[in-house]
Amino acid sequence: MRIISGKYKGRHFYPPANITARPTTDFAKESLFNVLNNHIDFEDITVLDLFAGTGSIGLECISRGARNVIAVEMATTQLNFIRKICGELHIDNLMTVRGDVFKYIASCGLHFDFVFADPPYQLPELSLVPDKVFEHDLLKPDGIFVLEHSGKQQFAEHPHFFEHRRYGSVNFSLFA
Repeated sequence: MRIISGKYKGRHFYPPANITARPTTDFAKESLFNVLNNHIDFEDITVLDLFAGTGSIGLECISRGARNVIAVEMATTQLNFIRKICGELHIDNLMTVRGDVFKYIASCGLHFDFVFADPPYQLPELSLVPDKVFEHDLLKPDGIFVLEHSGKQQFAEHPHFFEHRRYGSVNFSLFA
């Protein structure tokens, strides 16, 4: 795992072998951020990273100048890894939350410039994630939501969908 751009550009991190997350590949992450640069100025934005896993997306946003990131993850191993990296880099504006993403979404009450979700591809409720993000008004008026998913799911019919990108086996659906 590496940080692609910004303050921590080129830094490599090695998640523990017992991590259960499927980290977004560096290639897919770099390609996604190239697309997002056309829609988002990362300087001083607020970010919500759902199913944060290794924290790769949240850390990338911090490196690019995000004001703050909230990373929500259920697994303690993944959260400890994110906290370790934040400690090594002296990052104090990435807050981790251990808990169920759907419960967090329902109780959050905050609005974000950028929301990213990378649920386990086999999660039965994966197709509900976009609806929950919009139902609970997590995005600011010009905000963007990105869902990482397998090629088995399609979201083009969703009323907030505006773009799909595929990089190998990694698919991103973008919503606004």
